[in-house]
Amino acid sequence: MPHRFHHMLGIEPLTAEQITFLLDQAKPLQQIQRHPLKKLATLRGKSAALAFFEPSTRTRISFATAAARMGADTMNLQAEASSLRKGESLLDTVRTLDAMKPDCIVMRHSSSGAPHFVAERIEIPVINAGDGTHEHPTQALLDALTIRDRRETLAGLNVTILGDVQHSRVARSNIQLLGKFGCRFTLCGPAMWLPRELECLAPPGSSIRRVARIEEALEGADVVLVLRVQQERHNEPALALDEYVLLYQLTPERLRRARPDALVLHPGPMVRGLEIDPAVADGPQSCVLEQVTNGLAVRMALLLLLTLGTPGDANDLMKGSSDAAD
Repeated sequence: MPHRFHHMLGIEPLTAEQITFLLDQAKPLQQIQRHPLKKLATLRGKSAALAFFEPSTRTRISFATAAARMGADTMNLQAEASSLRKGESLLDTVRTLDAMKPDCIVMRHSSSGAPHFVAERIEIPVINAGDGTHEHPTQALLDALTIRDRRETLAGLNVTILGDVQHSRVARSNIQLLGKFGCRFTLCGPAMWLPRELECLAPPGSSIRRVARIEEALEGADVVLVLRVQQERHNEPALALDEYVLLYQLTPERLRRARPDALVLHPGPMVRGLEIDPAVADGPQSCVLEQVTNGLAVRMALLLLLTLGTPGDANDLMKGSSDAAD
């Protein structure tokens, strides 16, 4: 086997070759989503602990669905209903989960570095489902799979990222991933959300520039990644929401400045009428729903790799669909 992974904590330490391998493993699992019987027996007898210490809808449901479709069981922890509210520490909570002997832990936390802290203290695999403003590796992988499906390559693309870049773990992971393939980035948003240190995120062979005007930022873009305004992370707003709409909303008129075949991505949740015009969100260039579907394939592949230590084979997996777990 060419690549083995014990944890999936971030994109930054991965090579372009490893990323390509992961995307290749997810590719056959896309077929499962279109199969009449979507529940395989590949991970029957395995279990994943879903430890979400920060609110999540899409990522949590996606991992739960991915596990179920591979035949694995799940244990669910949500912070608002956990012993954390009674004063229990993160480490004690995770050690309690570990004592229940899951085969991996999928973890989201509001503090950057929390999954790394946990991975150093338990032996089972840890998958980072988003940590603070640091990284969201599975989102970057599913975005890359979506782009590669549409464009047939990740190399040398012009990627424009719009909005609240400073607080976005999605932006950081995408810059790390796509930058390893020589993509060039243009960041656009209110100045206080585009600090100069973001330029240091560019991997070798990549570049980042910061632009104030959205019209300039969209010129010649191959991919447009629209970010949500993360009001819950702001001590004070950079500008009023109606001003944000006026200056930074992605509208059909503004999108015309990008390449005619430019792709529009959004990690969700999407606030229609704020960062994106509904006509763009539902338009032919939007990949939003493809991203959701591809997220299942990416997360199924990671669960397979980390719990079994094997990439699996597309034909074997499709045969397994006839052996429903229940």
